[in-house]
Formats: sequence, C-alpha cells, structure tokens
Amino acid sequence: MQNPATPANPSATSGQMAAPAYINRELSLLAFQRRVLAQAANPEVPLLERLRFLCIVSSNLDEFFEVRIGGLVEQIHHGGRSAGIDGRSPAETLRLVSAETHAIIAEQYALLNDVILPALEAEGIVFLRRNHWNDAQRAWIHDYFMREVLPVLTPIGLDPAHPFPRVLNKSLNFAVELEGQDAFGRDVGYAIVQAPRALPRVIQLPEELTGTPHGFVFLSSVMHMNVGELFAGMRVQGCYQFRVTRNSDLFLDEEEVKNLRQAIQGELTQRHFGDEVRLEVADNCSEAMSDFLLQQFGLTRQDLYRTPGIVNLVRLNQVPDWVDRPDLKYAPFAPTLPKVLHKGYDIFAAIRKQDILLHHPFQSFGPVIALVTQAANDPDVVAIKMTVYRTGTDSALMEALVRAAQSGKEVTVVVELMARFDEEANINWAQKLEHAGAHVVYGVFGYKTHAKMLMIVRREAGSNGSHAFRRYVHLGTGNYHARTARFYTDFGLMTCNEEIGSDANEVFKQITGLGKASRLKHLLQAPFSLHPCMMAMIQNETAIARDGGKARIIAKMNSLLEPEIIQALYEASQAGVEIDLIVRGVCALRPGVPGMSDNIRVRSIVGRFLEHSRIFYFFAGGEEQIYLGSADWMERNFFRRIEVCFPILDPKLKRRVMKEGIRPYLNDNQQAWLLDSSGNYLRRGSRGARQSAQANLLKDLTEGLDI
Repeated sequence: MQNPATPANPSATSGQMAAPAYINRELSLLAFQRRVLAQAANPEVPLLERLRFLCIVSSNLDEFFEVRIGGLVEQIHHGGRSAGIDGRSPAETLRLVSAETHAIIAEQYALLNDVILPALEAEGIVFLRRNHWNDAQRAWIHDYFMREVLPVLTPIGLDPAHPFPRVLNKSLNFAVELEGQDAFGRDVGYAIVQAPRALPRVIQLPEELTGTPHGFVFLSSVMHMNVGELFAGMRVQGCYQFRVTRNSDLFLDEEEVKNLRQAIQGELTQRHFGDEVRLEVADNCSEAMSDFLLQQFGLTRQDLYRTPGIVNLVRLNQVPDWVDRPDLKYAPFAPTLPKVLHKGYDIFAAIRKQDILLHHPFQSFGPVIALVTQAANDPDVVAIKMTVYRTGTDSALMEALVRAAQSGKEVTVVVELMARFDEEANINWAQKLEHAGAHVVYGVFGYKTHAKMLMIVRREAGSNGSHAFRRYVHLGTGNYHARTARFYTDFGLMTCNEEIGSDANEVFKQITGLGKASRLKHLLQAPFSLHPCMMAMIQNETAIARDGGKARIIAKMNSLLEPEIIQALYEASQAGVEIDLIVRGVCALRPGVPGMSDNIRVRSIVGRFLEHSRIFYFFAGGEEQIYLGSADWMERNFFRRIEVCFPILDPKLKRRVMKEGIRPYLNDNQQAWLLDSSGNYLRRGSRGARQSAQANLLKDLTEGLDI
C-alpha cells in the first residue's frame, strides 16, 4: 500500500496522480474560513447571528494557528523540506498561508467595523469608542476600573530585574510605553500589563448613561483610558493591546509514557507556553513596540497581524446571549421525537419494536440521554459500555454512568484523553467515574478512540420463561455531547440487532483487552477494515461502470484528504461513475478536471448548523449500500484512530437517510458552495425555487415529519 503521506509520482502511469491533482490542505482549510465569513456578510442572516459567525471565524483561526501553523513551523524548525501531497514544501505553504490569512483577517475587520457594528448601532446595540465618551460615561468607566479592574492587575516594568514575562497563549496583554522615573529613580521605558482571564472583555453600561439597554465598552478601551493609574508620577506615551498564539499540540513519547493520564496532565500545564506562532497587535501600535514584541517572541514580520479593533473577536460571542432581541437571531425551534417514542415511552421496548434513527438537531438528543438514564436505573441492566470523545464539563450522560457504577452495575467507559482541547474535561470525568467504581480505560496508545458507541446489556425473559441477555446499541456520527447536539447535524442509530450488538461487543473487547482483531459481520472498523472496505466499494462501482452498468457514489463528510481514496475516486470518475461529494471543510480532491475527474462534483454546505454527519452511499448494482460513521476520509481516521462505520439495514431508514441526509444537500441552492477545478469555491446559482437543506429540514422535521 502506498504511504498516504507520500505524493504520487508525477511521472507514474497506471492511475497514480501527479501532485497538481491535489489541493493544498491548509489553503483548503482557509477557504472554509472564507465560507464562514460569507455567512457573517450575508444580509439574509439575522444580525446577531452574523456577529456570531464573525466570532466563529476568529475561533477557527485561533485553532488553525495553534495546530496547523504550529505544525508547519515545527517542521521548518526541524529542517523539514518534504512536500505535501500537493507538492508544496512546509516553507512555501507557510508563506502562502500567511498571505491568505492576512487577507481574511483584513476582510473580517472591515466587515466588523464598516458593516456589522454600524448595523448593530442602528438597532440600539452600541459599542462606545473611548473618543466618543461623554463626561458621565467617562466617570462611570473610571469608577468601574478602580473597583473591578485595578485590584487584579499587576504591572511589570521591564528592566534587568524584571525580564519580559511569560505570556499565556491567547491572553490579552498591554504593552505600555512610559516616560519619567519611578519611585526608585529608574528610567523604565516599557511595561507589560496582563489582563487576567477572569476580567470580562466586554462591559455593559447602565441604560441611563447610554440611552439604550445595550450599550457596551471594550475592556481594552477601559485600560487605554485608565492605564496611567498603574504608573503614578510617570507619563504614558502609548498603550497597545497585544495577543500571542502558541503551538498547542500535545506531544507524548510512547516509549517514555508510563501513565497516560499523568503524562497528559503534565503536558496540559505547558500548553499555555508552547512555541509562539502569531503576534496580534492593535493597529495603533507603534513600529518600535511592534519590533520589540516580535523580538521578544522570536517572530518575524510575516507573523505579525495588525487589527483595526480588539485583538480577540472571540469574546464578542457573548454579546448575542446578553441582548434580548429575538428578531435579530435565528428563530427558536423544538426538536421532535420519532413516532415510536411516544409520550412516556419505554426506550428498551421502543428499540425492540424497531431500529430508531435520530437526526440531530432536528430531532431530540433526549432519547440518547434517556437510554443511559433508564439503563442506570433499570435493575435488569447488568452492564453499560461507552466511548467518550467529547462530552462537555456538564453532562447528564456522564452523571447517569456515575450513578450506574455506584449502584453496582458493570460500567466500562473508554475515555479518549487526547481529544484536542477537551483533555481536561475528559480527565475530570475519568476521575469521577473511577471513584464511582467504573472501569475506565484510555483506549490504545497511538490510536485515538474516535468511534461513537454505546452498548447496554440487559437480562430479559424469553418466551419459554428462561432468561437471556440482550444487547442494546447506539452508534452515532457525532459526540455524546448534549450541547453540540443542538447545533451539529448528526445521525444516531439505536438497535438491538444481534449481529450489530455482537460486532460492538467485539470492538469494545479489542479496545479494553488484548487479542487479534476479529472479523465483524456489519461494522467497518479503523484501523483494520474501514479503509480496505471503502476502497473495495469504490472499486466495485468502477468495475460496474466499466461493464456498462449504472454506478453511483455519494459521500458526505467533514474532510477529504486520503490520497489512495482520492486516486480511487479519480479512477472511478474516468470509468464513468457519477460521484457527488458533500465536504464541509478541507478537500484535497480537485473535481471537474478533463480526463481525470470530469464526473466528480464537490460541494460544501455552510449554514446555521455545523454539518457533521458522515454518510457513504454506493449504488452497488441496485442494492444501495449506506454507511454512517464518525470517520472522515483522512489518513488519520483510517490508520491512526479507532473508528466505526455502521450500515443502515432497514429499507425504511435507508430512505430516510437519502431523504434527509443526501437529497436536500444535493438540491441546496442557498447555502451550497461548489468547488471548481482551480480549487476555488463559488456560490451555487439559485435558479428556480429556493432550496436550503437546513431550512427545509427544520420545517419538515420540527413540524413532525411522518416517519
């Protein structure tokens, strides 16, 4: 098998593709940020939601620098010159990415300052700039500073006894230029003031001072006006907010790690002080101060980002929650339940009656919580096994597992400690579960447990009066996280199918115990069968097309990067297979290239909800195989993660997946972006009736679709 990290040989024949056949991963990821930014620019999106999308872009870019740029910088520092699958070296990629990111951030702040903030002000939601404060506002803000801000600040003058402080990742800081002598007769030119994270970055003023119930000031403006209070008898020549972003990936050496949880806890404390990769400063920052800060952090001008406004737009995400203006937000909706789950339903009886497919957020996540809660309280349930990747700090599911363990049930939880940025929450849940008596395991070192599986073993009476064990299984495309289930689109299957239950049991045995991988009847599992089976299903469509038969592939996922899969799709296209790919984010495949990918279409849907479900459809000579799962078509998902894809066996549920998970997205002409052969995304034209997948699903499912 070709090494997935190695680009195909440009001179090779027999199907191997040259590097130009692939789109650069980092540039593709930035193209996704542009599609999110377009939501903020869209006047049809409610105004406060446009502000949220603007904040989402900043949050996404933070993670992009912490992980992707951090990785590129590390490669360059270690002398890495090997090209990615698109043929670009790390240094060339970093140069292109830096230019594109600067352009995106410039557009983001122009949209904020020239469009969104004026539109908010017209609606009575005002962000008061300090040069527009009146005397009453200035007095209130000064009093607020003295009471709420000054007591928690620690100014640090820079001299031989006070070196430049360690600056936390993404923290708000102020660099102050001073003139004069301090109490000890020292001429201190520069000082640093770090704003504790407990301080709010946006402060609401009383209505009587602003004439509106929604008047705000930024903490940075409060600091600018009052920073002189920290340096008595000295003159402030300048005060500049800045923020540094650091490489936040964790590194663990398998040969050195003896206790995974302890090792991760040790690494988490260092995450805030990883290598610097970006410096953000306000656009009023002097050149001298910018150069000084770059020198302190070992960065270059390429790494400097000047912002015409606050340096952390993520903190504006609180404002829509504070402002009670339903007319400026998405309309609320109530997720429904499948008909089989009538009022006061017994979840086990409902699953015995039929397989249940849940489509979040249009249908409630409540049945998943009810399944675990009922299992925890049911005396006939003897065992519960579950994987946990992301679940949040406040989880009814985890609390139910704790209660189940405390009541003496056999509870086994596979907690993934390396779920990026959720490590601390997962460690805390692992400790609570262990204290309650649950068996907690951390998967297999080197393989993230990304599969979404829940299995409940229940003792039930048979027809002849005997008792037997029955397995109830939930398999999903998304996390066991009630909050994200409200704005991520995902599918979940509840079943007591004996063969699927047996497969799930085998996967749990592999993760928690030792032994060879067993052949599974229905589930496809990474790192074993998932990649070869997906390749085989693509190649089967290719063979059918070459024989003149109807062949069709439709796949929906977050990311598409794995070279062998891409190469197989190119070969399928050349054989005449019709291929539609719905890829929310990164896509390295280049569609529509004559002679290579004529029959491949790639679209991305960006809307109110984060598209998260993975669906894989193969016509299969009329059998129409449909698999759902948690795995994208990426090298990491196929080879470095424990993943599960599961088939939809019930014909009625197959039709539902097509009706809800595929066709609306292929018909969407409102939120769809089409990827062209040059690697650019263009909005799909809206000729004919307006079709929005998410809006249609909200209308159909939340109004009680007959299933």
